[in-house]
Amino acid sequence: MTDISLLYCPITVDDVDAAIGFYRDALGLEVTSDVASDGHRWVTLGSGGPTGPALVLSDPAAGRSPDDGEALHRLVAKGSGPGPYVFFAADLDATFERAQAAGAEVLQEPMAQPWGVRDCAFRDPAGNHIRINQARD
Repeated sequence: MTDISLLYCPITVDDVDAAIGFYRDALGLEVTSDVASDGHRWVTLGSGGPTGPALVLSDPAAGRSPDDGEALHRLVAKGSGPGPYVFFAADLDATFERAQAAGAEVLQEPMAQPWGVRDCAFRDPAGNHIRINQARD
């Protein structure tokens, strides 16, 4: 078996600062990098150290043509963009409370699923579908 792991997951947002507030304050991730170039920003957040998986937040036009950026923006804003993005939390209820208190749009309160997890669902400030799982005992 090859030793390989996911390093970055790009998430498109329309307001990088609002997204930082959600992913940092509501989900507890740490900002590890904030890079600006050519009028765009790429902000990396993670929780697993330098080799753990990380999110990279950027606006729809970052690294894309204006037409592609606008098309992606429309998809994300209506909740049809890439995703859902699925996170794991050791304490689902506490994470749900933090995200709800931060103003995230609740799609589903914590509940047991037939496939063996408890989970909940939100939309981030840009409209991305976020799910948070916790293994059932």
